[in-house]
Amino acid sequence: MAERGSSGLMMVMMMEPSPALALTLPAEVREKLAELELELSEGDITQKGYEKKRGKLLAPYIPQIQGVDPSLQVDHRIQASSQVAPPTSKHNKPRAANSRDERFRSDLHTEAVQAALAKYKERKMPMPSKRRSVLVQSSVEACTPPDTSSASEDEGSLRRQGRMATSSPYQSHPTVEHWFNRVIQGSSTSSSASSTSSHPGGRSHSTNATSGSTATVLADLMSHTQLDNHCAPPDVTGLSERPQVASVRGLPRGYTHTHTGSAMETADGVPVNSRVSSKIQQLLNTLKRPKRPPLRDFFVDDFEELLDVQQPDPNQPKPEGAQMIPLHGEPLEVPDWPPSLLTSLQRWGTTQPKSPCLTALDNAGKPIYTLTYGKLWTRSQKLAYTLLNKLSSRNEPLLRPGNRVALVFPNNDPVMFMVAFYGCLLAELVPVPIEVPLTRKDAGSQQIGFLLGSCGVTLALTTDACQKGLPKAQTGEVATFKGWPRLLWFVTDGKHVVKPPKDWTPLIRDGSNETAYIEYKTSKEGSTMGITVSHAAMLSHCHALTQACGYAEGETITNVLDFKRDAGLWHGVLTSVMNRMHVISIPYSLMKVNPLSWIQKVHTYKARVAVVKSRDMHWSLLSQKDQRDVSLSSLRILIVADGANPWSISSCDAFLNVFQSRGLRPEVICPCACSAEAMTVAIRRPPEMGVPPPGKAVLSMNCLSHSVIRVDTEEKLSVLTLQDVGQVMPGAMVCVVRPEGTPYLCRMDEVGEICVSSCTTSTSYYGLQGMTKNIFETVPVMATGSPVSERPFTRTSLLGFIGPDNLLFVVGKMDGLMVVSGRRHNADDVVATALAVEPMKFVYRGRIAVFSVCVLHDERIVVVAEQRPDASEEDSFQWMSRVLQAIDSIHQVGVYCLALVPANTLPKAPLGGIHISETKQRFLEGALHPCNVLMCPHTCVTNLPKPRQKQPEVGPASMIVGNLVAGKRIAQACGRDVAQLEDNDQFLYIQDVLQWRAQATPDHPLFLLLNAKGTVASSASCVQLHKRAERVAVALMERGRLNTGDHVALVYPPGIDLIATFYGCLYAGCVPVTVRPPHPQNLATTLPTVKMIVEVSKSVCILTTQAIMKLLKSKEAAAAVDVKTWPMVLDTDDLPRKKLPQIYKPPTPEMLAYLDFSVSTTGILAGVKMSHAATSALCRSIKLQCELYPSRQIAICLDPYCGLGFALWCLCSVYSGHQSVLVPPLELESNVSLWLSAVSQFKVRVTFCSYSVMEMCTKGLGSQTEALRLRNVNLSCVRTCMVVAEERPRISLTQSFSKIFKDLGLSPRAVSTTFGCRVNVAICLQPNRLGNLADQGTAGPDPTTVYVDMRALRHDRVRLVERGSPHSLPLMESGKILPGVKVIIANTETKGPLGDSHLGEIWVSSPHNATGYYTVYGEEALHADHFCTKLSFGDTQTVWARTGYLGFLRRTELTDASGERHDALYVVGSLDETLELRGMRYHPIDIETSVIRAHKSIAECAVFTWTNLLVVVVELEGQEQEALDLVAVVTNVVLEEHFLIVGVVVVVDPGVIPINSRGEKQRMHLRDGFLADQLDPIYVAYNM
Repeated sequence: MAERGSSGLMMVMMMEPSPALALTLPAEVREKLAELELELSEGDITQKGYEKKRGKLLAPYIPQIQGVDPSLQVDHRIQASSQVAPPTSKHNKPRAANSRDERFRSDLHTEAVQAALAKYKERKMPMPSKRRSVLVQSSVEACTPPDTSSASEDEGSLRRQGRMATSSPYQSHPTVEHWFNRVIQGSSTSSSASSTSSHPGGRSHSTNATSGSTATVLADLMSHTQLDNHCAPPDVTGLSERPQVASVRGLPRGYTHTHTGSAMETADGVPVNSRVSSKIQQLLNTLKRPKRPPLRDFFVDDFEELLDVQQPDPNQPKPEGAQMIPLHGEPLEVPDWPPSLLTSLQRWGTTQPKSPCLTALDNAGKPIYTLTYGKLWTRSQKLAYTLLNKLSSRNEPLLRPGNRVALVFPNNDPVMFMVAFYGCLLAELVPVPIEVPLTRKDAGSQQIGFLLGSCGVTLALTTDACQKGLPKAQTGEVATFKGWPRLLWFVTDGKHVVKPPKDWTPLIRDGSNETAYIEYKTSKEGSTMGITVSHAAMLSHCHALTQACGYAEGETITNVLDFKRDAGLWHGVLTSVMNRMHVISIPYSLMKVNPLSWIQKVHTYKARVAVVKSRDMHWSLLSQKDQRDVSLSSLRILIVADGANPWSISSCDAFLNVFQSRGLRPEVICPCACSAEAMTVAIRRPPEMGVPPPGKAVLSMNCLSHSVIRVDTEEKLSVLTLQDVGQVMPGAMVCVVRPEGTPYLCRMDEVGEICVSSCTTSTSYYGLQGMTKNIFETVPVMATGSPVSERPFTRTSLLGFIGPDNLLFVVGKMDGLMVVSGRRHNADDVVATALAVEPMKFVYRGRIAVFSVCVLHDERIVVVAEQRPDASEEDSFQWMSRVLQAIDSIHQVGVYCLALVPANTLPKAPLGGIHISETKQRFLEGALHPCNVLMCPHTCVTNLPKPRQKQPEVGPASMIVGNLVAGKRIAQACGRDVAQLEDNDQFLYIQDVLQWRAQATPDHPLFLLLNAKGTVASSASCVQLHKRAERVAVALMERGRLNTGDHVALVYPPGIDLIATFYGCLYAGCVPVTVRPPHPQNLATTLPTVKMIVEVSKSVCILTTQAIMKLLKSKEAAAAVDVKTWPMVLDTDDLPRKKLPQIYKPPTPEMLAYLDFSVSTTGILAGVKMSHAATSALCRSIKLQCELYPSRQIAICLDPYCGLGFALWCLCSVYSGHQSVLVPPLELESNVSLWLSAVSQFKVRVTFCSYSVMEMCTKGLGSQTEALRLRNVNLSCVRTCMVVAEERPRISLTQSFSKIFKDLGLSPRAVSTTFGCRVNVAICLQPNRLGNLADQGTAGPDPTTVYVDMRALRHDRVRLVERGSPHSLPLMESGKILPGVKVIIANTETKGPLGDSHLGEIWVSSPHNATGYYTVYGEEALHADHFCTKLSFGDTQTVWARTGYLGFLRRTELTDASGERHDALYVVGSLDETLELRGMRYHPIDIETSVIRAHKSIAECAVFTWTNLLVVVVELEGQEQEALDLVAVVTNVVLEEHFLIVGVVVVVDPGVIPINSRGEKQRMHLRDGFLADQLDPIYVAYNM
């Protein structure tokens, strides 16, 4: 139950004195108890001190609880809460009628909150983990091998075993949940926050259960948590079977560790005692609870994913009362005099010059100056004369009547402000009072600047002291603030103003409709508007206030409010002058030092009137213990300016409870309702006016959320207690209208926006005619449509209703209104509920901001609070989860995000309080820097599109006519026909080609290897390579005694040795396997990869250098692998010069030439077999496509170990005879410009690189193009720069690369991409497209880019859209299909052909397809259909290989060299990588792109799923305190753009996301590292 203003005097759940006892306590004891409570609530006393003092006070009165240690009672307060006796009010002196409604209600609220929380006792939430040390450990390379998976290989077996072993239902294990939590809690080994911290009772238990039964029970638990549909990640095939092949995931079977029996594993082979998975399990347990509004079924259109629209509940309360009748205030008795406010000033200034007008106080509370009416009159005249006559620019007067002037005066100088304000009015200038800008970046300062600019302000008036304190530019002048116009600053102190001549008198007009002054107001969105007040309205408002408050001439008034605007200005500057009153102005700075100062001044000056806010009353309660001798008996009216605010009722009640004994009469307290647009709307009259008694209302919160008023008679938790704000102002007519749409009058029992028609309201928003019309000229209409009155009404932005006795009640403001799923909630009510959860220990009471943000087409509630420095992580998290539960229970609404920020970091409003719009802006921009954050998108977001059910696709029954399927051309394409282009048919084997070249062109240079300095480190001509290969072959036969067909692992750094040993193996009849050498600094993770490839490939020998050989057998290596099990290791550094007797001739071209091992991005190690025929065909295709011949030179910056990189390094130069300039990518780490300098130096026309190389150049050289140009780097020679990749082309990277190096002559058309995969390493290559090559038949069209709808893509459909349309995704063609290659698009499930522009799996048929996977156990049959599969209908004869990639073919308007229309192949992504979520298929790269774009500090991102939760890992490029900003930003963007809820957000250091040699993210390693708790994350957030 939120309560209009629970003052935060919260009960602590302890044994309370019984109600009867409370009434018998002496008054002074009750008072001391109240003081203690207040001290605790504001943090002036510790919990321990509070308990001690309280125990002492109560000891004589509570004999029964003596002997119980108070600290024990507190420890048990959570457990005891359900049995605690209802606490009595701390401040409730018994009133005449001791009815429940008359009780001071903040304790009621607390009771409600505590009761609500008791319901949630059992609910456990996973606590986020935060890095404790700022010491950053090594990145993930030190944790998981860059090219292998660290998960156990036999995935899924545990779940299967569990399912077979346990047939009993879940209920038969009553202790499973308990046991599971124990296991999870018992064994966290992490250095960061232990997993037990989020369970209040968590202790570590030892489990003696045998591992077998343990696993069974766990598997049973897992199988009942609806996780079955998300198994281990798919292998490279994307098949439905799950072959457990050793090489497919992780380690070979014999290689698994022996202790797997003792560590339990979850479904993904990760030990459960990992802290991360335990938290995810908790999260799943939390999320299993049903959401409140169930998702409804509704129709999903093919492409447009419709968001679920919240249907109104048929049982929701509806207003039933009669239509309201506009309410009239009493007539405004306008006396004949004064005709204007300035006339009053003139009269009092001349007839009562000695009469005091205003007393200013210093920070010690001493009067520093009293301004008399005489002084005010003369000084205002002087200023008016000076402004009009003494300021000029270019001999023209600077100001003319009607100009606007800014008034910049500090809050502690009311005298100077008053003189300046009246001086402007006398000069017929329009004052615009604003706050003093303290820094260049004040919250909202830019908006103030915008207001000044739009008002045409050129002059600012200020005081000498203030001017000196303003930020200065280097010239010594006042700095220009961001967004402000250029201002002339004029100091109004005495020496700068001139006495007017005797004959000069100011022109004093009667109250006219011309603008008198402009007051600023900040809207909900943070924009600042100027509200204009005319002379007539200003005068009428003073009359109305005088009549309503019964002001009399000469009264003394104490003003605590800001005198520059709002009620402080109306009462303390304007109405006071009309009535010759004496104002005692209390500055904010004094209130901060001495909150009791205003009460002391009321006592000292016997003030009759005081104008305060609830905050001032609350503050004074905290310090009243110091003052026993003050009396408030002189007060006849205490105006509470924010009486319409939720805190006001409890502040008023508490204040009365304490100060009634000091002479304060209850009827003196007069709350009022104000609004900048309508000024004072209503005020409770002082008692002498004979008005009805004040009213209270206890309303149902649920009904209020539907704008319906229902008095809550039962004892319900969620009720709202309101106090009235009195009667309507004299002369005003008030009605209540519907806030949205046509302003229809509300019914009597309906809440709406209060509108006022009166001569006392403001007149417009300056310069904003449209908004002015909507707000200031509203015409309320009755149900029939006829207007209520001829007069226009002004909307007040207050929400409320007219209660009994014509009293006005306000339930909230439009600014604080949050409409969530059609229900209205008030920000202030939510704050009240949050504060009722024991706030004083963890957060500051007045520093909570609640606002709503729009995410996914609905408003979501965000709560931000400042955390006390001494609150621990666990305490704060506990408090946050309790706040969520309290708000959920009381308001029936979920909180989307709750953030705690460090003390004093929220943007402040000028006079205390939080600048809400600025806070909201910072939240949305990710600039709040919270220290704790809890997001609950799973609970709040109930309007996601319905999960998609798959529709059966077109089956084989559909008619195929010619080349059409389902009415479209079949999507197939092929490269040029090779048969007619055959040139080297006499050379079948690549080793024969090398032999022939060694004889025909022995000295022709084939290879140049560059070092980091850019100089040639080594080179090889045809004959040199041949001779080195011969030596290697001799060594293999003589030293190694190898047989024909033996497998040999080549472990070399990139270089010519690798190429020579490759051909040496072929010469000796062995099968080479190239392996990346281990990294000396990172043996622990890179050496097991080497070992695994050697074992899986069944290599009988390792060829390597001496240095690596030592490394393989070193002590460090022994720590990582068993070095005794290495096969024979030979070094090839010093080989004897021997001639090979004969070169081995394979009996058939189908024989195995070499094995190509590579790790896919899903962490799968797959070796493919390449035959001699395929090897030659591959070289021939590349030669034809790229036009390679001996006079050509190409530059290669790729790794030489697998795929197309290996073919270009080791095969193509020998086959085609061109010269290859080899640039090892590793060298770029010490010299980024190496590759581009080499391209320029050798004037290379064709060059190959990887995305990681391109990215290094883009990031490392982006700002250095000028320096490169001075070093004569020129890239105009490049015709084709091809990026070798096995993924969707990265358009943004290739475009930025082209853009950056355009200055060095790189043609924008030069960069293109290639595509290959495991089954065929080269499917597409874009050939040279520049120059006059058309006649040679090779010039293809430029690669085309299309834009597809990302939402359609999720449904496996391609829908082409225009560039820039919403949800569009650019896809670039992957290059031109190689000669001899045929491609078709097939349905992944039916294996039937698909039509043009349909998404399916890319199948390829070509002479250079690999012949199969190479695996340890010969389980090739499982993968047979990867390499030889056939269509289910149509052309069922051709044998295809399945690439495992999704894509589509599209016939373009372009023609290729043969005159045929060009078919473009677009690769969308790997099937294995895709995430199946909500029945849709997502490509991780799309989600990652959105996330990286969301915040400037996100350097890189990777996503994966675990147990159906989406996990987003982001690398933070910035300060660690920015880490938590990313949680909300990431969650928002993924929801908005992909309709997915992020389960876990992990913030890590740069470089943690592992990337392979091709620059592809290794998401599965990342996943394994995350689950094994190896990432050392900065922060892990578990979204609820």
